Amino acid sequence: MDLNLKDLRQEYSGEPLDVKDVNSDPIQQFAHWFKEAMDSQLLEPNAMTLSTITSDGKPTARVVLLKEFNTSGFVFFNNYESRKGQELAKQPYACLVFNWLELQRQVRIEGRVEKISAADSTDYFQSRPRGSQIGAWASPQSTVIPDRKVLEEKIEQLTNKYGDFSSLPRPDHWGGYIVQPTLIEFWQGRQSRLHDRVQYKVEANGEWKAARLAP
Repeated sequence: MDLNLKDLRQEYSGEPLDVKDVNSDPIQQFAHWFKEAMDSQLLEPNAMTLSTITSDGKPTARVVLLKEFNTSGFVFFNNYESRKGQELAKQPYACLVFNWLELQRQVRIEGRVEKISAADSTDYFQSRPRGSQIGAWASPQSTVIPDRKVLEEKIEQLTNKYGDFSSLPRPDHWGGYIVQPTLIEFWQGRQSRLHDRVQYKVEANGEWKAARLAP
């Protein structure tokens, strides 16, 4: 296989990003960028890389979907018994990365992770399409299975069991997490790889402080 990756280059030409121009609140700054990502009709702008830590201290990552954000943090939903669920139970810290290549932007978020309330998890679960609700019950996420037929048979059983239900009860093993940020970095691609980076960190008094980082 002859693939010359060294010649793969993209020249960035984004608008300037400076500490003096950003919102003093990083959540508001994120909201501004996220709206621009949505308005640009990007494919799943809420897709984000979630990095966690294994029990032996190794990083591991996968892509999940952001479903809510506010001043408290960034919310996603998952099977609590999955690999990432088990990792978060032991090491409740994570990093999120949004990569909006079409806008030449990236956002990185670090923070502590907690489960959201059972009531909020149930509200969201029962707002999902019925097929997604059944899928959450059917899949023993991250465990080894012999073939897809195992899932298909389980889905058929659940479909028959809850045939008259408009929505299913939420499984105890499924719900939401919130990443409570302590660091948020905004990255804007610029010419000659001299990218603009603005990082917000929480200080001892609980206030956010923004600073410019070298690319």
